[in-house]
Amino acid sequence: MTKKILLTGGNGFIGKNIQESFLSEKYQLVAPRSFELNLADTASVDAYFKEHRFDAVIHGALKPSHRNAKDPTQIFYTNIRMFENLLRHTDKFGKLINLGSGAVYDVAADNRLVKEEQIGQNCGKDDHSFCKYVQHQRLAHIPNAVDLNIFGIFGKYEDWEIRFISNAICKTLFDLPITLRQNRRFSYLYVKDLMPVLEYFIENTPRYKSYNVTPDEETELLSAAQAVQRLWKKENKILVAKDGYGLNYSGDNARLRAEMPQLSFTPFEQAVQELFDYYQSRQTQLDKNLLLKDK
Repeated sequence: MTKKILLTGGNGFIGKNIQESFLSEKYQLVAPRSFELNLADTASVDAYFKEHRFDAVIHGALKPSHRNAKDPTQIFYTNIRMFENLLRHTDKFGKLINLGSGAVYDVAADNRLVKEEQIGQNCGKDDHSFCKYVQHQRLAHIPNAVDLNIFGIFGKYEDWEIRFISNAICKTLFDLPITLRQNRRFSYLYVKDLMPVLEYFIENTPRYKSYNVTPDEETELLSAAQAVQRLWKKENKILVAKDGYGLNYSGDNARLRAEMPQLSFTPFEQAVQELFDYYQSRQTQLDKNLLLKDK
């Protein structure tokens, strides 16, 4: 029997990529819109699970808190409420795969190649980080649940107005300088490389409750900008506002590697090339004016 998977946040960046991946061919992916399932509304969630059962849930829905968010209020309340409304119905699905974040380590801290054992050394100061910390603590006591800590992730459908790699590509296409406040080290995951990880956790019982889903190597923002510049093969500027390195945001993937030794990651420049081609083929759909001022 084909496994039935509930995908929350299906209309978001990662959710759209999941629905276009091989996972949609292997599984019956169900990605209800908010009018079908409003996760922040307890009555809506209760009614939905009266009618539906699933082999697994991939939980990717969240109220965004980034600098381009339309409504950055009540982030913690809304996201925890959606999470808890799901947990009320663990008897209606087999597994819970939470698309977590490196923010669980606290984005205000200097996180370089952090390990899962370090979670809890800092308690997130902002709503987003604290939310991920609370979810992690709750998942530790939920059977058949796993928390996937995703640091930087990039690919098509992300918000190219603010997300660095897509923003750099789009600026380059319009011969605008690539800008960054300060060089930083990230664990940048190409969104396509998330899909085999999700397949693994759908099919297998994990040894741990939490995993950093990161590539083997860090990526510096300046190096990423230079990779985009090489693809354009034209002279365009890279402007760095402040010298030195800002806070690191990278995770150690040894735990994931031990469990998935055959896992491979797309080489960074190949991933950037694919994304570059994507935006170049859709350049007429981009509004240059949205790139003139950094947000």
